Amino acid sequence: MTIEIQEADDSTLERWNNLVERSDGPTPFHRREALTYLAETSNTEVRFLVGYKGQEPVGLFPIFVTTKGPFRMVYSPPPHLEVYYLGPTLLNFAKLKQRKAERRHREFIDGAIEWIETEIDPAYVDVRTVDEYTDLRPFSWNGFDVSPSYTYILDLTGEDLLMQFSRDARSNVKNRDDGCTIREAGVAGIEAVITQIQDRHAAQGKDYRITPEFVTELYERLPDGCVRPYVCERDGEILGGMVTLETDDTIYRWQGGAKSDVEFPINDLLDWHIIQEAQERGLTRYDLVGANLPRLCRYKSKFGPEPVAYHTVQRKSTRMQAVTGVYRRLPSALKVVSE
Repeated sequence: MTIEIQEADDSTLERWNNLVERSDGPTPFHRREALTYLAETSNTEVRFLVGYKGQEPVGLFPIFVTTKGPFRMVYSPPPHLEVYYLGPTLLNFAKLKQRKAERRHREFIDGAIEWIETEIDPAYVDVRTVDEYTDLRPFSWNGFDVSPSYTYILDLTGEDLLMQFSRDARSNVKNRDDGCTIREAGVAGIEAVITQIQDRHAAQGKDYRITPEFVTELYERLPDGCVRPYVCERDGEILGGMVTLETDDTIYRWQGGAKSDVEFPINDLLDWHIIQEAQERGLTRYDLVGANLPRLCRYKSKFGPEPVAYHTVQRKSTRMQAVTGVYRRLPSALKVVSE
């Protein structure tokens, strides 16, 4: 029996989050309330795809559809919202033998791509998968370009994580004498952390499109504890902070860590506090979110994490490839004309 792809009806949407919680490696953004809000914010249309083998759900694939000029485009996740991974997630694969699991996986992805082609006919598809989604071959076999990016994952199950830290990081967290308090600070914490990041990006002339209102809405829509705004404060002043995201086994170092003007290692203290609390809640992974820029790797690697790949899969129609090629050549062509 082959896999049938269906768009979730009202009944399936009501149990979507339950399916997400049973799937392999979902993020908080796979939840229905997050997907709906991302669509509202990005001015896209979210489509909830489910793969079935008979009556058994075997995969979820949320996608976002938009139109730019003459082109229909499909994203998962939508761009510019600091959502690093989304894409498909699989269900009910744990007990399958390898051959059967590979066949089912391929049929699910083949079916989802066929549904997208038939129902949407996009000129461009861009999907970024979670790190635990490791078999990208079904996309490659369907003509997609697959490229890796990297994040850092720290295993939280060790007994003495501090010994994995670099010497300076261990010293910073063991010998602190700064008079600071680190705590969760709710909406006020979100406002402080995101505003600090906005100011930092503006000073560097860089684009940063999310707002305190965006993060606050996620904080209020998602279940309690899913979004945690941590701040470091002294004498009632918030000096810095971090907004984390959380699933049942992973905490994500999502937004924050902007360089501070204070004289002590505020981010080391924040990270260590977050790690300790995550361990107490029984989480097993700390995703430091991003290991692609050398300057950030120098900081994040001090905690002894492992670099882990996640992937971007893309495909352009022949027409869009042609248009893209013209635009890439346009500056050179204009230069020749001007000379």
